[in-house]
Amino acid sequence: MPHPTVTADAIDALLPQTQCTRCGYPDCRSYAEAIAEGRAGIDQCPPGGAEGIARLAALTGQPERPLNPAHGIEGERRLAIIDEDWCIGCTLCIKACPVDCIVGAPKQMHSVIDALCTGCELCVPVCPVDCISLASATPGRTGWQAWSEEQAGQARERHAFHRLRLVRDKQENDERLAAKAERKLANLPAETRLTDPAQIDRKRAIIEAALQRARQQRSGG
Repeated sequence: MPHPTVTADAIDALLPQTQCTRCGYPDCRSYAEAIAEGRAGIDQCPPGGAEGIARLAALTGQPERPLNPAHGIEGERRLAIIDEDWCIGCTLCIKACPVDCIVGAPKQMHSVIDALCTGCELCVPVCPVDCISLASATPGRTGWQAWSEEQAGQARERHAFHRLRLVRDKQENDERLAAKAERKLANLPAETRLTDPAQIDRKRAIIEAALQRARQQRSGG
């Protein structure tokens, strides 16, 4: 059931902000909204663990219950480590990191900023050469004992910036593609350049359709 007196903001404030997606949602905010709307349980966040469930239970008035094993188990927070000898600089891990804690350039070795890594593990499956491993960052400490309010707040801010950066990068890339297409039209020889408005509109429609296909391929659609 929805929780009309509990806002997604209040729920989101209690989540660890690791952005690991193990709850079944693309980020912590989406999970918070699902809980507020009664579409998700309070037992789906492994990084928050038992203490996280207790916090959510107190806020929502729901009874405490064990972590749903379908979403994983509570464990020590882990740190991603990139093997410099094997990294090929493909940048796939940089794109996968929800808090932009991996730095590097195409065809250059990448590295993880340890203090910013949330242990989400999303960089591991995308690496084509399996050069990313995980090590415990909090031996003997799990859930909120392995994390802090300050770290959660920082991760929330970095994830918000990450999302804005993706939108900005996509917009800039689309603008470059459109400008390139316009230059090609402008550079056509005079004898082949279209002058009929209907033909020009048709040409631009074809270009826009090609751009749309490119956008869908980049987004996985």
